[in-house]
Parts: sequence; structure tokens; C-alpha cells
Amino acid sequence: MKAVDKLIQRQKLTKEEFIEILKQQDDPDIRELLKEEAIRLRKHYYGTKVFTRGLIEFTNHCKNDCYYCGIRRSNKNAKRFRLSQEDILACCENGYELGFRTFVLQGGEDVWYTDAKLVEIIRRIKTLYPECAVTLSVGEKSYESYKAYKEAGADRYLLRHETADEQHYGVLHPAEMSLANRKQCLYDLKKLGYQVGAGFMVGSPGQSVETLAEDLLFLQELQPQMVGIGPFIPHHDTCFAEKSAGSVEKTLFLLSVIRILLPTVLLPATTALGTMDPQGREKGLLAGANVVMPNLSPLKTRKQYDLYDNKICTGEEAAECRECLDKRIESVGYQLVNERGDAVL
Repeated sequence: MKAVDKLIQRQKLTKEEFIEILKQQDDPDIRELLKEEAIRLRKHYYGTKVFTRGLIEFTNHCKNDCYYCGIRRSNKNAKRFRLSQEDILACCENGYELGFRTFVLQGGEDVWYTDAKLVEIIRRIKTLYPECAVTLSVGEKSYESYKAYKEAGADRYLLRHETADEQHYGVLHPAEMSLANRKQCLYDLKKLGYQVGAGFMVGSPGQSVETLAEDLLFLQELQPQMVGIGPFIPHHDTCFAEKSAGSVEKTLFLLSVIRILLPTVLLPATTALGTMDPQGREKGLLAGANVVMPNLSPLKTRKQYDLYDNKICTGEEAAECRECLDKRIESVGYQLVNERGDAVL
């Protein structure tokens, strides 16, 4: 119980103490205690607001070959696409009319989108919608690239670290990728003044209590403003196709732990959670999450941005999705708001 008490008192924890907490995840009393504290903190800092992020998946070309990912470069079955600047701006226009005040440009590491092209897209969005936040999720780049995007007007950057354990990183990624570089990118982004998001899959192949403790240690050290976690879901065209999916219950437990560890964090109830459980996003909000990310991408390309199997909302118009989410979120005592939704400092 000592480690749980330290977490709730927001004292710095060791790896061994995080392991102690993780080993108690099946104890219903501990789960409830952490969930209640997570909700208390979430309401203290953000009330009952749920922030929306308009997700624009603009390319599924990727130079990387991450073993878990459906758009990895060696997947010859992936139907590749790229959105034009006009396509992206049309998504923003649609999203703005629906009340979105953050746009998330997410894509594979696609070298076709040079820094110059991305800078131009960011500038156009910020010129048309100056009160909106632009979040990028385009992978590992140089310090100079990140600086150029920031100067063009980008506000936030999402870069899941996936695992903070060196050996586990090697299980999930090919040898040409390195955990050290991924971490350096996150520190570069922080240095440049971005609101930074890290995160990991829950239940990925090779994950253990020890590797999860490393993830929590890293989050404690990095102090990101955003953390994205969701259950691992296998994709049929990867070498992990036959692996078991991650647990919804473990994801919910970790959402509560992360909310307590980082009380002001922006914490999404992810699409992966909703894919694994019809009530997954609602359960995520009731475990401490305060962000949802509906899809603004064109319907014709949504099914092609296929990171994992059975992804939800690939056939819904953005307006339908927004209306549906409104009702679902109200059903658990929260409300969607038309705000940028910056992290409380």
C-alpha cells in the first residue's frame, strides 16, 4: 500500500514502487481508490469538460517498418494515399464548422511531405483559423525540422515513445530505429516549447510489469502535457498478427495511474479503447481521461489509414461522429466543449 499512498501524495516514485502498484491492478479496492483519485484530480483541473481533437490522417506512406503497424513500409497490401493541401484544408473547414478548435495532422513518416510542404500547410491552417491549435504527429524529425514547424505555428506534437525499455523497444522495432533517438526527439520538442505528447500501447508483445514501470518512470521524468495510451490491437498484415490484444481493464487502470502521476495531463480516451470495447471511450473518461479524437479525414481514405484491425468510425461522417460522441459523453456526466483545450500549467 505504501507505493499507492506515495502516488496519491504525488511523491517521486522508483521503478520498484511502480512495479508494486502495477502488481496490484487486479485488487478491486486499489483500482477503485486510484479511479476515485483520478476523477477528483481531473475534475479539479478540468471540471466536466471533454476536449475534442479533429484528427486528419493525411498520409499512410511510411519509411519505417515498425513490427506492430499496419502502414509499415514492408506491408505490400496497404493501399497508400496522400491528401493534398486543399484536402487537408477542407477537413479543417468541416471541423471548424462542427466546433473543433484543435486539428491533429497525423501521418506516417512520409518523406514526400518535406519540411517546406508541412510548413506551408501549418501556416495556411493558422492563417485561416488563428484561434485553433495545430497538433502534429509525423514521427521522428531533426531539431531543425521541429523548430521550423514551431515557427510556422504548430502548437503541440504527439510522439508515442511506445516503450521506455531498450530491450522491449527492439522487440517492437527494426534495428535501424532507436529508443535513444525517440527520447531525444521528445526532449527536443519540449525544449522548443511544444505541448508534448508521449505514450505507449498496453499489452504490446514482450511487455511486462517491468517494462511498464519503465514507461511510468519515463513519463515521470519527461513530464509531458499529453499522454496517449490504448490497448495493443494486432494487424493482420504484421508479424504480430497472431498475438493477443491488450486488455481494456489494464488500460483503464493505467489511465488512472497516469492522471494521478501527471494531474494536469491531457489524456485521450483513444479510438483503440473504443475499438476493443463498445463503451471503451466512456470507460476511459470515467477512469480519468479528458480528450476524445474524432476523425475528420475524408471517408474515402479512412479505411486505408489502417494501423490495426477493426478500427471504429471509419464509415461515419465527421458530423455524425460528433453528434454521437456528444450524446455518449453526456451519458456519463461530461460534456464536449468547443475549445482549444490546452493543458493547465
